Amino acid sequence: MPAKSTDKASPPTANGVAKPDASLAVPPPLPNPSTGSANPSASLHSLWGYLQPALDHIVRSPTNNPSKAPAIDVSYHMGVHTAVYNYFTAHSEASPAPGLSGFPARFSAQSEKAKASGTDLYDQLDRYYADVAREIFLGAPTDDSTLIHYLVPCFNRYSAGAQSVSRLLNYVNRHYVKRAVDEDRGWLRLADVLDAVARTIREDDTREKVQKRLRERRTEELKKWGYREGDPPARVAQIESYAEAASPPDRVVPLTAVAYRRFRMEVMDPLLAVPKIKGKGGKKKKRPPPANGDKPPMPRGRLARAVKELLESKGGDEEEKRRLAGELAIALRTVGIKVDHPLRKKLDKYLPAEDS
Repeated sequence: MPAKSTDKASPPTANGVAKPDASLAVPPPLPNPSTGSANPSASLHSLWGYLQPALDHIVRSPTNNPSKAPAIDVSYHMGVHTAVYNYFTAHSEASPAPGLSGFPARFSAQSEKAKASGTDLYDQLDRYYADVAREIFLGAPTDDSTLIHYLVPCFNRYSAGAQSVSRLLNYVNRHYVKRAVDEDRGWLRLADVLDAVARTIREDDTREKVQKRLRERRTEELKKWGYREGDPPARVAQIESYAEAASPPDRVVPLTAVAYRRFRMEVMDPLLAVPKIKGKGGKKKKRPPPANGDKPPMPRGRLARAVKELLESKGGDEEEKRRLAGELAIALRTVGIKVDHPLRKKLDKYLPAEDS
């Protein structure tokens, strides 16, 4: 799990991490909003209108403690659970949701296959996390020397909020995500491993033998994320969460993985992207080989430049540098950046012993 931050002064932006201020240290629980006679579970429109204040408070509210998400009132928590349960129950057999008149198109444009039994709400949560992550990216400082000091507490704040929302909306995980995984719509699908498994299947193999080979293939995939034989179930689940966050957006994964996947796509991937060197006419420029025969220095993505500056800068608190590097390593791993990525290899040596 992401490490706890001990920053004394976190950047004040829309990312929900505030400047030191005693009045913001522990935001009070958000009370249950009055819905009058309206039924929050009547439609996606009304359900989202009831949910969004809770999500914004949990994920976006300013706080001095990036490792702990602000709470909502117990009655609001119960109200959300009841509304989601009733929505799923009432619409589980419903036909594809029609367009919602007067409502933004991103809420109402439903695929013909998007049933009100979960896909519409799941997709809306995915869009919500995409918006929040994009805000964090757009709020990043332009100075590479302060980028990591901004990014680490932002990620810890975002992660704490995502975990709190997952607990709040656990019914979505149990009702929709579990069913989608059972229907072969999860991070690893039968088609992904079928070719490799098919090459080892013999005509007289039983169903049990085929299933065993599929499980073995899944284990091979998890080994790419650090799985080792004999790992306890809790560690296996944690490793699988990295693979879930690394999956493409069409794969159905638990809500925490949805949030981490969006953080990777909207924040980490752009910061890791290596700029292309272009010559005249916009064509890719080839670097001339150096006279001494050494390989020419390759351009770095912005995050790689920031890491280099953090670790190689003279002066400053060396312990703080190592802490930031270790927490950034945890963030990269958590959002699904692969083990063999050069920056992960560089940063993993700074992981705390219990997270290695």
